[in-house]
Amino acid sequence: MTESIIDVSRCFFFEVLKPILESNFPAATAQTTFGVFGYGSEVLRLDDEHSADHHWGIRVNALMPEQMFAQQSADILRVVEKETPATYRGHNLRDGYSAGKGLSLTSLEGYLLRTVGLTRVPQTFQEWLNVPEEDITHVVNGEIWQDDAGQFSAVRAAFLAYYPEPVRLRRIAHWCRYFSGMGTYALKRALLRYNEWYAAVTFARAIRLGVQLAFLLDKQYCPYDKWTMAFFSQLPRLYYPLAPIVNEAVSLATPWARKLDLLNQMADILDQTMVADGIVPPHPVFKSSPSSGYRLLEHNYAEILRTLPEEIRTIVPVWDQIYLERFHSGYVASLEMNTWDGLLNLEPVD
Repeated sequence: MTESIIDVSRCFFFEVLKPILESNFPAATAQTTFGVFGYGSEVLRLDDEHSADHHWGIRVNALMPEQMFAQQSADILRVVEKETPATYRGHNLRDGYSAGKGLSLTSLEGYLLRTVGLTRVPQTFQEWLNVPEEDITHVVNGEIWQDDAGQFSAVRAAFLAYYPEPVRLRRIAHWCRYFSGMGTYALKRALLRYNEWYAAVTFARAIRLGVQLAFLLDKQYCPYDKWTMAFFSQLPRLYYPLAPIVNEAVSLATPWARKLDLLNQMADILDQTMVADGIVPPHPVFKSSPSSGYRLLEHNYAEILRTLPEEIRTIVPVWDQIYLERFHSGYVASLEMNTWDGLLNLEPVD
């Protein structure tokens, strides 16, 4: 696309929406954060010709305090729908992401709960470990255009400062364990047993975990799988040594034995980075076992655990979007089936 919907939405906000809100709801407007953030490829400026088939269009995300949202949101949305034009710069405001208003309004507390599971910045290491990493991107991505109260901006700033170091190290240890023990070790055993189903499952898991580990080592949040490769190319240190390995490994033409060898090369690069960064001490060069493979990063897993505060050694970091799925299940259950099928672009056969 030649023009991102973010740029169109920003102009819509300042030219059309903001004057309406300030005229009719000045106090609420002063307490609300406006911008484009949250979910969707367009927030990352990665929308393309395939993005516009659902939940796409002019969008202004807005977050206001919970009590204010409960008291005024219905009135605000009614006025906005009445006073906004039907179209803006060729985009139909009665379709798209925000159900026909150009404004996607929710409470700040509700938004944070369904992304990071808290209504505030994490206060303890365990709270940090309970936040799904990919959902942090839904807090820090996009743009804020107005936030006079500064509440959401303060939360974003805390997450943009990245993990507290013990939390990062606990996550690195976990990813080392799973890349090796549930990845390369499992792939070696699958190949020894000619189990191609398990080989496919465990290879996909291993390559994903290896890339996510690179994000942790470069202190960058990893987004959900769909856009991981787009952000992988932005890693300052590990993209260039790892990209040729990843690209060859995921090719369908690459034989299984070669895929395993490439994962082992990936482990060496990740290990060398950890040693150089002082995350693990220097160690002997290890050799691969003919039955168990090359479990190098599980060595690092144990080394890191020994350095961590005792209270987080047994805390398993969260990755999956459990808080979003709680919200999404309730949202989907509230819809008529024909509405949901329409969002899925499911049409009956004539």
